[in-house]
Amino acid sequence: MRRHLLLVLAGLACAAVVLGAGSVMRKPDWSADELKRIQSLSLANLPALRPDPSNRVADDPAAAALGKALFFDTRLSANGAIACASCHQPDRQFQDDLPVGHGMADGTRRTMPIAGTAYFPFLFWDGRKDSQWSQALGPLENPVEHGADRTMVVRLIARAYKAEYEGIFGPLPRLDGLPEHALPDGPAASAAAWGRLSSRQQQGLNLAYANIGKAIAAFERTIAPQPTRFDAYASALAAGHQKQADGLFGDKERAGLKLFIGQGNCVSCHNGPLFTDNAFHNVGLPGGDAAHDSGRSTSVAALQADPFNCLGAYSDAEPSACTELKFMATASPDLVGAFRSPSLRGVALRAPFTHAGQFATLHDLLAHYNKAPKAGFGSSELKPLELSEQQLDDLEAFVRTLNPEASQPGGE
Repeated sequence: MRRHLLLVLAGLACAAVVLGAGSVMRKPDWSADELKRIQSLSLANLPALRPDPSNRVADDPAAAALGKALFFDTRLSANGAIACASCHQPDRQFQDDLPVGHGMADGTRRTMPIAGTAYFPFLFWDGRKDSQWSQALGPLENPVEHGADRTMVVRLIARAYKAEYEGIFGPLPRLDGLPEHALPDGPAASAAAWGRLSSRQQQGLNLAYANIGKAIAAFERTIAPQPTRFDAYASALAAGHQKQADGLFGDKERAGLKLFIGQGNCVSCHNGPLFTDNAFHNVGLPGGDAAHDSGRSTSVAALQADPFNCLGAYSDAEPSACTELKFMATASPDLVGAFRSPSLRGVALRAPFTHAGQFATLHDLLAHYNKAPKAGFGSSELKPLELSEQQLDDLEAFVRTLNPEASQPGGE
């Protein structure tokens, strides 16, 4: 009997050892430092949107309503067929899936999505604008985008949106006696017509034009990044719900995330809840004229000279609030051929990739970063990663978890 009892006790002890071993056999997926980095990327850590000091109506619902109407109005174009929404399509993350934008004609760069851009200190691929409202004004007068001019646009506001505009901004300028088309630095006839205007007339048109941009920006500020499967995974990890986390990410996606924040070094440029450092980098991109696009290096002077920048007469900001503009880098070899790091949220759904659509697939883009070829223009920051094909596949699997939840498998 005693021998039988000893055997039973021994068996229980062995079982305890086996169970204990089973409970520790699986190592934690993440170190404490890795968990911190993962949480830093979560949308839960996106701070509240700060006021835009350069736009006093940035958070005015009436301005947002007017801006939304303008965003979809094709009359803000020379041919009456192009609206902001023509390239920034709501059902495509407010972009157009084309290698380069197409309005009145083909542009030279890819249409960028809008979600989260209210957090960006500089806009466009080269950062030549420093606010959403100033950015909105550029395409309206670009001959290959809307092909309009500020005189024409202000006339439209007076005809179609007078009550809405004046309810927000006050009286429109007097338009009687003004030419139909006039703008500085435009076609010869329009530039000549602008030159014949008095200083007071020019300033009145400029102010009304700036206000139109501010209304559009008020609408664009409402376009926020959407939750993703990665955010759900990060939240489950933060709450200590390992079983829930395991149901959200498979082995490939976990391996890809580990590469993203580790060996792949992706997080050095694509960091924070918006997966961008908001900086400009030369990454040795190929592609004809696109390979010789000077990028950030030539946009700085344009931004400084822009009458609609934060320090300009049409900004609502005190000069002390324009720190990004005043302290930005202005002359460096690193700016040659450099473009802003785009947000990676939803990027897998936005082929083709990079500033001129040089890569057709996400795999092609990751392979470029892995090989790190020399830049055709300027000097590339990339260094070869020496990742295997399996690792590239894992990295791609992770990047796809950054798609908006409705776009995930089974998300509809």
